[in-house]
Amino acid sequence: MTTTAHFGVPPADECVLRPLLEKWAARQPDKVFVTQGAGREITYRQMRDLAARTAAGLHRLGVKQGQNVVVWLPNGVDCLRVWFGINWLGATYVPINTAYRGRLLEHVLDNAGAEVIVVHADLASRLAEVNTATLKTVVVVGGAPMPLGALQTLPADTLEAPESELPALAEPIQPWDMQSIVYTSGTTGPSKGVMSSYAHLHAMGGPQAFHMLGHDDRYMCNLPLFHVGGTIPVMGMLARGASISLVTSFTTEEFWPAVRDTQTTVVLLLGVMTGFIVKRPPGPEDRDHPLKKAIIVPLADDAPAFAERFGVEVYTLYNMTEISTPLVSGLNPDKTGSCGQPRAGVELRVVDDNDCEVPRGSVGELIVRTDQPWAMNSGYYKNPEATAKAWRNGWFHTGDAFRVDEDGTFFFVDRMKDAIRRRGENISSFEVEAEVAAFPAVAEVAVYAVPSEIAEDEVMCAVAAVPGTTIDLPALIEFLVPRLAHFMIPRYVRIVDALPKTPTQKVQKHILRNEGITADTWDREKAGIRIRRQAIGG
Repeated sequence: MTTTAHFGVPPADECVLRPLLEKWAARQPDKVFVTQGAGREITYRQMRDLAARTAAGLHRLGVKQGQNVVVWLPNGVDCLRVWFGINWLGATYVPINTAYRGRLLEHVLDNAGAEVIVVHADLASRLAEVNTATLKTVVVVGGAPMPLGALQTLPADTLEAPESELPALAEPIQPWDMQSIVYTSGTTGPSKGVMSSYAHLHAMGGPQAFHMLGHDDRYMCNLPLFHVGGTIPVMGMLARGASISLVTSFTTEEFWPAVRDTQTTVVLLLGVMTGFIVKRPPGPEDRDHPLKKAIIVPLADDAPAFAERFGVEVYTLYNMTEISTPLVSGLNPDKTGSCGQPRAGVELRVVDDNDCEVPRGSVGELIVRTDQPWAMNSGYYKNPEATAKAWRNGWFHTGDAFRVDEDGTFFFVDRMKDAIRRRGENISSFEVEAEVAAFPAVAEVAVYAVPSEIAEDEVMCAVAAVPGTTIDLPALIEFLVPRLAHFMIPRYVRIVDALPKTPTQKVQKHILRNEGITADTWDREKAGIRIRRQAIGG
């Protein structure tokens, strides 16, 4: 397949899946592209052929260039081959969260408007519980198909067909064509479908953003393939002719064994993953592994300890589904909470409610634009109102509060909607969480607002203990007093077994907020612990 260069946009054989995979299958057919561990490896040539055969199977089902295909599968080769087969046809990959059911599932099926869905057998029965909108055909993977009313249900081998059955593309697949519709996490409301071009996905994981990655690296996909945390490493390493290791999900106990088994050299750790790993007992195997680089997001206090203990390089960055990794750090950043500095090709501002830039050091909303066409989202699918609101004044509004220091380093402060206001003071839940998480017995923490009996908010946190320990709550407060302003120290603390999270490890604070002050919540003021403002002067 020939490709045409377009000024300002990478050529198709650098960013469009089909010509990109064709290129590497020809140049390095025997190099491993994906591994699930020793003896479970797929080369570039094998991946190319698997994608083409899957595309032929989808074509038999009537899938055409430009159509949406819904994919509802856990991480694995099946998900990867279906994704690649869809894009091979020039169709749009529409993955959905494996936790969806009920109204949320109904919402995304209606929004996607697809006729074909590929679903895991363990999830298929949920389709019987909802209105399936435009769906006509269900291909069931990982088990036998089951009756689903008027829907046609087919076995997994339907996706295998000779490549010779594939028709020629009606039009060349271009960098600006829609590669995927990825649904936002939906932690606060109905998920929005983010339209993403091939050029957008390439910009997210390309060399300007992930400058630390090379041709010989192997990136662990430990986040779901229905999330940009999973899709970025796949396309980023494909663009480099490198390789990925594919795991079902992240677990603390299986992390290092999986790194060793798959010979992983780089991994991205989100949220509390780093803390879980660091707080495990040290051992002689701490440096007996192939891992060289860890991208830690957000950059918490435990990042330097992770780098030192495990002998790896540490980086951090900032991204979301709609944008293209506009902030990235250099090697071993030392500013807790920082997200790095703007990469080449992006412009960022921190603004107030009227999109006027705030003074350096002040907190405002981060807005973004790029100099490359198609390098960010193409809007929200079938949601022009949300698209217009997010893209107002020609900038994409992230909904995230940031500040910039004197060196031009950007710091994430909070989600705008998660900010807490207590007695006239604005409080970053993120900053409080960082200090609570530093308490040795705390494995994970979420800080959120609950109503005050006086006015505005009180600060509450939910904490889960490191396995084998208990959290001494008065000791926790004593620990926080020298580390936080008096008004930031939580009044309410609730001990939970684990925080409610999405499959992408985002804490579902809306659940905790809705539960409020529960019967098992500890109130430090009722326990006689009151913290006053320090007197200054005399």
